[in-house]
Amino acid sequence: MPEAEAETHPVAAASDGDGPGPFGRWLRADRVRAVAMALIVVSVAWRAGLATRGWFSQDEFVIAAQVLDTRLDADYLLRTFNNHLMPGGLLVAWAMVRAAGFVSWPWVLLLAVGQAAVGIALYRLLRDLLRPGWGLLIPLCLYVFSPLTLEVSSLWLVGLLVLPVQLALVLAVAAHVRYVRTGRLRHLVVVALWVVFGLLFDTKALLIVPLLFLLSVFLFTSGGAWRSLVTAIRRHWPAWLVLGVLSGAYLAFYLTRPARELDEPTSVGQVLSFLGDLVGDTVVPGLLGGPWRWTYAGDGPPLVYPYDVAKWLSWAVLVALVVVTVRLRPSAGRAWLLLVCYLGLVATLFAVTRLGGPLGPLVGIIPRYVADVMLVAAICVGVALLGTRDANEDDVATWPVPTVLREPGAFAVGLVSMIVLLATIGVGTLWSTARFGDNWSTKHGREYLATAQAELAAAPPGTVFLDATVPDRVVAGYFWPDNLQSHFFRPADRRPTFVTEAEKPSMFDENGRIRPVAVQGRKILPGPVPDCGHLAESGRPARIPLDGYLEEWPYVLHFGYLSSGDSTAVVRLGNAAREITLRRGLNEVFFLLEGAGSAVEVTIQGPAVGVCTNLLTVGRAVPAP
Repeated sequence: MPEAEAETHPVAAASDGDGPGPFGRWLRADRVRAVAMALIVVSVAWRAGLATRGWFSQDEFVIAAQVLDTRLDADYLLRTFNNHLMPGGLLVAWAMVRAAGFVSWPWVLLLAVGQAAVGIALYRLLRDLLRPGWGLLIPLCLYVFSPLTLEVSSLWLVGLLVLPVQLALVLAVAAHVRYVRTGRLRHLVVVALWVVFGLLFDTKALLIVPLLFLLSVFLFTSGGAWRSLVTAIRRHWPAWLVLGVLSGAYLAFYLTRPARELDEPTSVGQVLSFLGDLVGDTVVPGLLGGPWRWTYAGDGPPLVYPYDVAKWLSWAVLVALVVVTVRLRPSAGRAWLLLVCYLGLVATLFAVTRLGGPLGPLVGIIPRYVADVMLVAAICVGVALLGTRDANEDDVATWPVPTVLREPGAFAVGLVSMIVLLATIGVGTLWSTARFGDNWSTKHGREYLATAQAELAAAPPGTVFLDATVPDRVVAGYFWPDNLQSHFFRPADRRPTFVTEAEKPSMFDENGRIRPVAVQGRKILPGPVPDCGHLAESGRPARIPLDGYLEEWPYVLHFGYLSSGDSTAVVRLGNAAREITLRRGLNEVFFLLEGAGSAVEVTIQGPAVGVCTNLLTVGRAVPAP
C-alpha cells in the first residue's frame, strides 16, 4: 500500500503492522513477573480445590453458633476467642456466617482471595528486596506451594486468623525496607498501619515488630553483632519508638480482656520435646516439601508425621544448603540467623502459652503454628540464594553456583544436582499436598449434618427434641456448652425444635438419625405401696429414693406415672425444682433438671389427685434402641 494511501487508511495500516496486545506487552515487559503470577494462580486454584474436599471443623462450628447468638457490638468484637483477640476476624465471621451459614463456597472464595493477596504481596517484596532474575521464583514457590500452609487455605477460622497477619507481615516488611533505605517517615506510617491491621486479626501479629528489628540488624547493617545492634537502633530509632508504643498500648489493652489461663509448660522435658517436634518434624521437613505423611486428627486438619529417613535427609540437605550459601556470600549467614531468631520467637510464644493444655503434646506438629515461619523462610532463603539489592557483593558470587563450580565439568555437575534437588522437592510437595487432601476429605461433621437435615425434612410435624451433645468427633466435649445440638444446628437450613419438657421427645443418634429418647442413669428403689409403688398425693411431698447419689449436673428425668386426674407437680432434686404438667391416666414425661442428691421429691399441686409411679430415671438422654 502506498504511503499516502496508508495515511488515509489508518486501520489498514495498523493491521499490517499488528503488534502484541496489552496482555502480550505486559508479558514481554517482565517474563519473571508473568510466570510468578501464573504460579500464584495455579497455587490458589489448586488449594481451593483441596479446600472444597473438606468442610467446617470443630472451632468453626463453635464460633458459627456464637455468631448467631450475639449482636454486632463492642462486647462481641473485643472479646477473646481461645485467647485470640481478633475483632477483624470476628467481624468477617459475623457477616459471613449470617450470609452463608454452612454453605462452604463463599468461605473457599474468601480464603482464595486472601492467599492471592499474600502471594502477590510476597512477590513484590522479593522483587524489591532481592537481586532480580528467575531465582526469585524459588522463594516464591517455597511459600505458595508449602504443605505447611495448607491448613490456612482449607480451614476458614484458621484462614481468618493467619492470612491477614501474613499479609500485614509482608506489607509491613516491604514498607520497612523502603523506610530503612530512604529514611522517609511516610513509610514508617505505612509500617505502623499494617501492624495495626495485623493486630485486628490476631495477637500473634505482635511478632511483626521484633521481626522488623531483626531484619534491620541482619540485612541492613554490617560488622559484628554488637555493632549491628547499635547501628540498627541508632539509625532507625523513630521506628522502634513508634512500634514500641504501639505494641505496649496493644498489650495493655489485651491484658484487660477476659481470657482463660495460659497453658504453661510443666517440665523442661516437655519444652525440649516440643522444640524437637517443631523444628525437627515440622519446619525443616516443611522447607523441603515435607512432611510427606500426615496423622489423621478427626475433622480437624491432619498433623505432620514425617518418615524418619526423609526427615534426616531433609536435615542433611538443609545443612548442605546453609554451608554452600554461606560460602557463596556473606549475607547468607545473616539471613539464616534471621530465620533462626524468628523461629525462636515463635517457639517461645507457644512454649509459654500452649504446652500445658490437653493438646500440649501436639503443639509442635500442628502446621498452622508455623505458617508465618514459612513466609519468613521464603524471604530468608531468597536472601541466602540471591542476595539483597543493597548488598555490595561481587558478581562472581551470584546464584546459582560458587566460583569453584564454574569450570565446565563442575558446572554441569552442580547444575544437574540442583535440578535434581528442586525436582525432588517439587515431587515431595505434590505428594504431601495430595496426602493432606486425602485426610482433609474425611468430614464426620458434614455427614452428621447432612443426615440430620434429611431426617428433619422427613420428620412428622410436631417432632420436638431434648437437647444433647453432638458426637465428640464433630465437636469435642471440652467446648461445652457449644457442643450442644441446640448450638450446633443454629446456622443450619433446617433447625430442630428443642424443648425442656415433652411426652414423646426425640433426639439425634451418633450418625444424625432421629430416634426416640431413652434415659440412662440412676433409677428409683421399689415403692412401698402395693400395685402403686410410690404414691404422691395432693399437698403431701413424696420422697422417692434413688439407687445412688447424683453429683450436681444438668440431668434428664424420665417420669412414668399413673394419675387420677390432670394436675401440675413440682419435682425437686436437691435444691433444684421444676414444675411439670401431668395428665389423667397412664403417661410418661421427659424433662430437664439440674441438681444433685440421692432422692427425688414430688409434690402434687392439684386437689384430690393421686399419682403412682415405679418408673423414674435420672441421668443422660440416649437414643432408644
